[in-house]
Amino acid sequence: MSYEDNARIINDDIFDLVNSCFELEKSTRNNEGRVNFFDTYKNYFVLTDDGSYSINSKEINHKIETLHTSTGAISESFEKFIKPMKFNYEEDIAILDICAGLGYNSSAAIEDFMKNSSKSNLTIDMVEISPATLACGLLVPSPIKAHDITKKAIEEELIKQDYATLSLETCEIPENIDINVYIEDARQTVQKLKDNTYDAIFLDPFSQNMAPELFSLEFFKEFRRVIKDDGIVATYTSSAPVRAAFIEADFYIGQGPIFGRKQGGTLASPNPEMLDTALPKNDEIRIALSDVGIPFRDPNLNNSSDYILDKRTEERHNARHTTKISSAVKTPIFLACEMDDEKLKRRVERNLAKMNIPSTTSDEAFYIVECENSYSKKQDEKNNSRNRILDMEKKLKKVKLGNHVNT
Repeated sequence: MSYEDNARIINDDIFDLVNSCFELEKSTRNNEGRVNFFDTYKNYFVLTDDGSYSINSKEINHKIETLHTSTGAISESFEKFIKPMKFNYEEDIAILDICAGLGYNSSAAIEDFMKNSSKSNLTIDMVEISPATLACGLLVPSPIKAHDITKKAIEEELIKQDYATLSLETCEIPENIDINVYIEDARQTVQKLKDNTYDAIFLDPFSQNMAPELFSLEFFKEFRRVIKDDGIVATYTSSAPVRAAFIEADFYIGQGPIFGRKQGGTLASPNPEMLDTALPKNDEIRIALSDVGIPFRDPNLNNSSDYILDKRTEERHNARHTTKISSAVKTPIFLACEMDDEKLKRRVERNLAKMNIPSTTSDEAFYIVECENSYSKKQDEKNNSRNRILDMEKKLKKVKLGNHVNT
């Protein structure tokens, strides 16, 4: 997959219109195309419930979705990426914004910082592979005042990259706010960043099926290197492979806020004390025990999306019935449970038998999920989602190898 393909995050029609607009600006040095763009092509933008605008994605699996929840694009930024943070506003704050898009997450961070801090400094490193997507951030009406600050930083970088020509944004960036915009593959950016730098990382790719490379184990290992010990990574997804990758990359994990979706997102931190809410029980069990918890892998941080997806599919197939319980019919969540549905029970217990677990109520079943007896939504250093998941993984391995001893 080429850079151009990866850069086509937004709908092809708007992508081409935006590129044409800025090419015309360059050739004519006339500002009318950019100034009038939103009014001319307003039907290409999607008004969300809080009055802020989103845009449609390119088509994926015959579906087109908006880049933000219809409940509210800018509200989503505050709810999912700002509220979970535990910033110390008396000290300088550094944020890494991966897949910065229209600039809403960074803008929400700026708004929050300006409201709460008087003496400290804010640094935001925005990373976005698609110049056209960033340019859309210039073209939509600003949903909050801080978005004008973000627009100025985006415009300056687009001009530096010879994508935009005219300096039309009049807002000044405050002296205590430093915004760096990287228009490139985030995998390349993150490898150049210094250790122990960021208080927060916002991870906001469109979807794991479109960009699994931005949810890979190796990418998260880079996060672990650059984040501070009390830093927090926030992402909207509740995906099992994503959560599994965070754990393998040496993060603790917790549930993020629920907004615009049925499930909460994911928070990750080197410090379990920074995470208030554990994952739901069944999520922990599926991540620990089933092949759905196989992470995306990108060993050299340079593989294509299709390659990463195909390799994970292959790894899941090889792990099924050997190191992991089959994810079919959500088999692992029935461990230590009585089952009334006889047809479903037969399917579940066939899958369990291949891992040396005689039944859902066998000693082996209770042994594997024993840690869930002490489950608490509130996390601490000892009782948390990461530790329970690792405990179940270890016990499943013992059962499969026949090393389980009844206790």
